[in-house]
Amino acid sequence: MPRRRIGFWYRFAAVLCKPPLVVLIKRDWRGIENIPSEGGFITAVNHNSHVDPFMYGHYQYNTGRVPRFLAKSSLFRKGFVGAAMRGTGQIPVYRETTDALSAFRAAIDAVERGECVAFYPEGTITRDPGQWPMTGKTGAARVALQTKCPVIPVAQWGANELLPPYAKKLNVLPRKTHHVLAGAPVDLSRFYDKEMSPDVLKEATEVIMAAITAQLELIRGEKAPATPYDPRQERIEQRRRTAADEKAARQVAAQEMDAQENAQAQRTAQALQKAQQEEGQGT
Repeated sequence: MPRRRIGFWYRFAAVLCKPPLVVLIKRDWRGIENIPSEGGFITAVNHNSHVDPFMYGHYQYNTGRVPRFLAKSSLFRKGFVGAAMRGTGQIPVYRETTDALSAFRAAIDAVERGECVAFYPEGTITRDPGQWPMTGKTGAARVALQTKCPVIPVAQWGANELLPPYAKKLNVLPRKTHHVLAGAPVDLSRFYDKEMSPDVLKEATEVIMAAITAQLELIRGEKAPATPYDPRQERIEQRRRTAADEKAARQVAAQEMDAQENAQAQRTAQALQKAQQEEGQGT
């Protein structure tokens, strides 16, 4: 299937965004040969900075296969932002639907039209202490298994040094380098004939995230943790720790109250004893 033309809006966005990006950060971009020249496909990308969508978008734009990012559907409805989102072919995600596959219907349609659909499987900037990819959400796996399209794992590093995760101020100097490495397509063929159950989607997602992490290991020259950071598990552990801390605090408070009551009882007893002694001496 022939690839879609880039179009006015994407070229307009490139005119606005590329000059400052070229000034702000150097580029070490590899793996472009793994980006399909024709047909629909998915890129699955790690996320470690608020500015890395612009950096990765620049990389992908230069391959000639512009990315169609997923965004919440409300952004497409009004004003200049909505016009730009529609004009650049970004993909609305209808989170209000109760059908998980229907939520990604526009992404499936885009792949079937021969588009490049870019997923951030983590769903948010990584919270891993070492800025490694976290566990992923299943959206990319859903679309990949539904369409049987190639899934290209893409790792990036450097935008997070320009703007660290959850920071608000750019760290411009010294000038940073944006590293990107796109790997060979992830082999998900063993899942194609299986029912798209939660367990299958979870396993396919783990395969995708492992491929992204492997590319990032090559960029960083070090090994990732054996177990990916799981924000859901961390929230559970945090609630457990909070509950344990609250229980311990209640126990301490109860012990202090008991100690105060015992001290008061002891003072009362001593006062009564003293009064009795004084009364006896008076007699």
